[in-house]
Amino acid sequence: MTTRIASCSCGAVKAAAEGDPVRISMCHCYACQKRTGSVFGAQARFPKDKVILEGNTTVYERVGDSGNSVFFHFCPQCGATVYYKIRDLPDVIAIPIGAFADSTFPTPRVSVYEARKHPWVHVPENAEHYD
Repeated sequence: MTTRIASCSCGAVKAAAEGDPVRISMCHCYACQKRTGSVFGAQARFPKDKVILEGNTTVYERVGDSGNSVFFHFCPQCGATVYYKIRDLPDVIAIPIGAFADSTFPTPRVSVYEARKHPWVHVPENAEHYD
């Protein structure tokens, strides 16, 4: 079984995820754009019991358009988000795909908030699309 290691930029915070993600998605909402400093956020969700977390984090709670709270855990030294927890999905941990620093990571299968997508961004053809 595959174990993938995600970490912050300085290496103080790590997440080891065993097995395949249950969902891989990209989000084009403005909050994800601001959080990542990029034009979308890309994340993989893993079952909570398949993830081992290491290191101290600072937590930022954001309430989404749906009213659901998301708790972003980031490194207090370098500021990189390594994982987040979704209040309404307590059995999963989401990890930004970039934190794995692995160009062979599987392709996102879901794309959300496409109404806010930058026109030059291309979504994988076989992904589920949601405005």
